[in-house]
Amino acid sequence: MTPKPIDACVRENLEVYFRDLEGEEPHSMHEMLIHLVEKPLLEVVMQHAAGNQSKAAEWLGINRNTLRRKLTEHKLIP
Repeated sequence: MTPKPIDACVRENLEVYFRDLEGEEPHSMHEMLIHLVEKPLLEVVMQHAAGNQSKAAEWLGINRNTLRRKLTEHKLIP
């Protein structure tokens, strides 16, 4: 079975989000979506990198210090 592309999953969930708003206007969607997507992204990448922050940062294409900041922001490290 071929997995559904990530963009298709995001699109479907956004349609559900707008439907659930029942005509109300959304606010700060970009910030909300980045925050919601970023945490599971970091969790999965860190798991596959066996906790190696340097490797995870490389895979993500970000600086290791940026990764540490994001992990702290999402309470994934103390």
